[in-house]
Amino acid sequence: MKTYQQRVMEILNKGNNEDAVSRACDIFLSILIILNLVAVCLESVESINQQYHGALVAFEWFSVSIFLVEYILRIWSIAADNRQAAKTATGRRASYIFSFTGLIDLAAILPSILPLIMGGVDLRWLRVLRLVRLLKISHYSSALEDLFSAVYEERRSFAAALYLMAIALFLSSSMMYLAEYEVQPENFRSIPKTMWWSLITLTTVGYGDVSPITPLGQVIGAFTALMGVCTVALLTGIVASAFSSQMARREAIFEAEINAAMSDGVVTSDERQHIEELRERYNIPEEHAKQIFALLADKK
Repeated sequence: MKTYQQRVMEILNKGNNEDAVSRACDIFLSILIILNLVAVCLESVESINQQYHGALVAFEWFSVSIFLVEYILRIWSIAADNRQAAKTATGRRASYIFSFTGLIDLAAILPSILPLIMGGVDLRWLRVLRLVRLLKISHYSSALEDLFSAVYEERRSFAAALYLMAIALFLSSSMMYLAEYEVQPENFRSIPKTMWWSLITLTTVGYGDVSPITPLGQVIGAFTALMGVCTVALLTGIVASAFSSQMARREAIFEAEINAAMSDGVVTSDERQHIEELRERYNIPEEHAKQIFALLADKK
């Protein structure tokens, strides 16, 4: 039984190029998720929905059936995952069910089942909730995990940049309120109301629906725009630097593991499996991993 669970887990998780079945499963589910997003968008067009309603409903139930089978198989097969912190099968299954990816997998199914349970649910909300299926691609991409990890690693710098942006937001909105209240009371009638203008100016969106007309207000607006460019550039730089540092750190760890495995001159099958698992976890391309192997072998 454990062998079957292990194999099902390998197929459902991100596969390597050597596992054709796992790669085919990844491609099929990824295409199905993308087609679901297209179907949800087209369903919101009234003319298309009326003309192809039956086909869209049939495709929706086909997709939900596939996602439901996938969800059940993931719960069943996760018991064989020795990388989980939990030691028991129940603990591993609970860990998956309440994890981010587990909740996303459940959320991909619920919008289609809820109308059967609760008949009065607004279908527009359910249609939008079905777009959560896009996050199911996180099974095959570590982009979200890398983003959260990068922000967490630089959380102090990120918090400092957000603090500076908050200062700029409150200062610019309060000063603009004083400068523009008398001439534009409908747009700048309070500091919280003025924060809308300040926020879109600081984030360099600048819709143009509200703009200062007094000389002092225009000067404040110019400084607010400049502060916005600086703070947005600062936040972007922090995230970009965190991503770069994270990738460099992962490559260093990966290289150290390969170096340790090659230290005795023989790389065992267990060591190769551990290195391959590390490569997949760190999302390092196979070609890059082979280059690291070749460079370290030349040094030996």
